[in-house]
Amino acid sequence: MRRVFQKVYHFLPVQLLLLHFRKYQLMLLFWLILFLTLSGNFATTFGAASLFLAPEYLGSINMMSMLLLGAATAIFIMSWNITTFIIHSQRIPFLGATRHSFLKYCINNAFLPIIYLIFYSTVCTHYLWVNEHTPITRILLLQAGFYLGATVVLFISFVYFFRVDKDLFKIVLSRITNPSLIREIVPYDSLDEESDIIRADTFISNRFAINKVKDLKAYHPRLMNIVLRMHHRNAITATFFSLLLLIALGMFVDQPRLRIPAGASFLILFSVIMGLVGAVKYFLKTWELMGWIIIGSIISLLVKYSLFSIGSTAFGLDYEQARPAYQYDSLRKMITTEACQQDIHFEQQRLDNWLLNNTDSVQSKPTLVVLATSGGGSRSAYWTFRSLQYLDSISQGKLFKSTVLLTGASGGMIGATYWHGLHTESLKGSLSHPYAYRYQENIGKDLLNAIIFSFASLDIISPFNKIAISGKSYNRDRGYAMEQELIRNTEGILDKRLGDDAPLILQGLIPNIIINGTIINDGRNLMMSSQPLRYLMSPLSARVDSATPPIDAIDFGALYRKQQPMRLLLTTALRMNATFPYILPAVKLPSVPEIDVMDAGLRDNFGVELLSRYLLVHKEWMQQHVGNIIFLQIRDTKENEVFPFSEEKSLGSLLTAPLFVIQNKWEPFQSYTQGYIKDLLPLINKQIHMVTLTYIPRVADKSASLNFHITQREKEDLYKSIYNPQNQTQVQHFLELLNQP
Repeated sequence: MRRVFQKVYHFLPVQLLLLHFRKYQLMLLFWLILFLTLSGNFATTFGAASLFLAPEYLGSINMMSMLLLGAATAIFIMSWNITTFIIHSQRIPFLGATRHSFLKYCINNAFLPIIYLIFYSTVCTHYLWVNEHTPITRILLLQAGFYLGATVVLFISFVYFFRVDKDLFKIVLSRITNPSLIREIVPYDSLDEESDIIRADTFISNRFAINKVKDLKAYHPRLMNIVLRMHHRNAITATFFSLLLLIALGMFVDQPRLRIPAGASFLILFSVIMGLVGAVKYFLKTWELMGWIIIGSIISLLVKYSLFSIGSTAFGLDYEQARPAYQYDSLRKMITTEACQQDIHFEQQRLDNWLLNNTDSVQSKPTLVVLATSGGGSRSAYWTFRSLQYLDSISQGKLFKSTVLLTGASGGMIGATYWHGLHTESLKGSLSHPYAYRYQENIGKDLLNAIIFSFASLDIISPFNKIAISGKSYNRDRGYAMEQELIRNTEGILDKRLGDDAPLILQGLIPNIIINGTIINDGRNLMMSSQPLRYLMSPLSARVDSATPPIDAIDFGALYRKQQPMRLLLTTALRMNATFPYILPAVKLPSVPEIDVMDAGLRDNFGVELLSRYLLVHKEWMQQHVGNIIFLQIRDTKENEVFPFSEEKSLGSLLTAPLFVIQNKWEPFQSYTQGYIKDLLPLINKQIHMVTLTYIPRVADKSASLNFHITQREKEDLYKSIYNPQNQTQVQHFLELLNQP
């Protein structure tokens, strides 16, 4: 048994695996991330697993998408082999004395890649069967496409290395007679002696036979290095080629046929990063840490002095005009009594117009609807759109006609704005059937693929890759990619500017939209609308009673009145409203000092605060002119059961819980607090009635994921949730209030 154990232990594949764990554990981090991602234990909230398990090409999971993912997987595997070969080849000099040394290294280093491929195929097959409802025959076809792509890339890679591969005798033996030449090429250095040579008695040959390692005493280690260095140069060339490929793909991001699946682009990015790490380790050796510090310092200086900009911009906004001051004194001047009264009067003129369009002989006072929708990525967008289409259809269009204002956060606002756009186009006569099912399918289309593909490719060159909009130049980044994909998905309905529908809104023919964002510099709410909103910038009571009232919201149009705010792209406003950290870049707005805007859900994930203030300001007008006021809230999570109870059962949870308690429970904290607000609203105005539609999954622990991609199973679950008894009760209550004389 001891002899058997020693043979296994000194088998080259075993020694290489142990070497990876013993010397460079950080290099294994790439594999760990992939395994955790596929198993659903890493970046689950972002929907990372779907990028690999359900890759999309031209909007669908098909043979080409799997082939491209397989090719990218092979590139990553080759990068793993190349990088570790560069780092470890000094410790396995006997490979330099064999023909096709790199091929033999790849074969003996294949343990992790093989385990990964087996794991991937198993998890992918299960995912496609359960979540995408893919037939088994099609799954097998997709898997065949994956391995076809991987095989092609591996074949091309090894043909390249075969072409440059030479054995020791052809390259080195002829130079032994000329020591001075050898000394000139490979000068003597104290680091030439490698004391950490691993012992391997056997290895797998290129014919998959187990061979014994030859005695290397006849060859000086420096002679072996000549062959190895040749491989190093070619390995670095391959890494550089991967980087160029990624940059080229980013430059042509607007061409759908050149946009590979996001999972594939991420694997190529991993390959480039791994190659760069290997190059730094190889060239700098013991100076590696200092090298990374210098590289980081240089990048930091470039960013600090704006020589290398990594910030995203608001498309359509004029950044060349004089920037407004973002200070309390300047903001206070915006909310003078006269200014707020002027905006209130302007809004009540709009409400008067709405009243004329909604008054009939049946209802002496019409029912007014305000709408708040929650954040939640594509899940919330799909559920919000489904709920609004359903209510509007069964009310014969009265929901859209009765609604005066809609607001909310993140994905819910995307769904609500798309619904608003469809019915606006129908009112204009440019769209005949706004209830067609294809619109529901549109809002469920993937956005994550375009975002992550751009993150992995386009963002590398975004400071140097510009896009012109209305004669102004902006960085083309993953924010731009997300907006373009959203426009394509919605058939151009959202391809408009913030102020395009202002005349119809002012006439009271369509609801007003307030798209929010969170100013992460100070936590204020940024309100983007075609209508003036200065009266909503501070609490009403504080503005009346205090000379220095707190300002907790900003009217985008008022602050940036010189920057042509109404020319802001509607998709950019929606992107700012749905800028989930890291997935989308924070948007930098031109003020002094500059402000950064992110997801509206950071401040108010349900839209309740803003609508409550709106109803309070216009309380007297509504008491005089309308009957019922329906506060319609559409949520993608249960109000009283937002997150499961968490227990601190491990040392890790005990240590991290205090640090992340607010982050992990941010949504329920908001929900509980806003419950008090909704309790008080009917007391302030008895006309107000709460109606809440909630996404309730058929299986409690099988809720749709929170990201910009939803599976076929999740779409079916979201679509049918409107028929849940709890929601049907709310639907009936809504119809009774809407039609009550």
